[in-house]
Amino acid sequence: MNTEAASTTGKPSSKGAFAAALSAIGSVLAALTCCLPVLPFVLAAGTASSARFLSSYIGALRPYLLGVSVLFIALGFIKAGALANAIANRVFSAK
Repeated sequence: MNTEAASTTGKPSSKGAFAAALSAIGSVLAALTCCLPVLPFVLAAGTASSARFLSSYIGALRPYLLGVSVLFIALGFIKAGALANAIANRVFSAK
């Protein structure tokens, strides 16, 4: 029996628990370095094929989508200006 890994109460020692946690973290990091770079290629292939399939349907909606995009950008600028005014009013009213 390994006396280093288990004490007399049957519980693992703190050294063994630390080593197990460290090895688990190391194995997760090793798996991520191997599998994570594959993910962008899979997503790119899926996006390209769906864009090719949907381009005929979305082509008719392009002018409307462009208009909605412009409206959302304008709304973002308006909200950013309102936030800047609210912050400026709070700063000046606090003094």
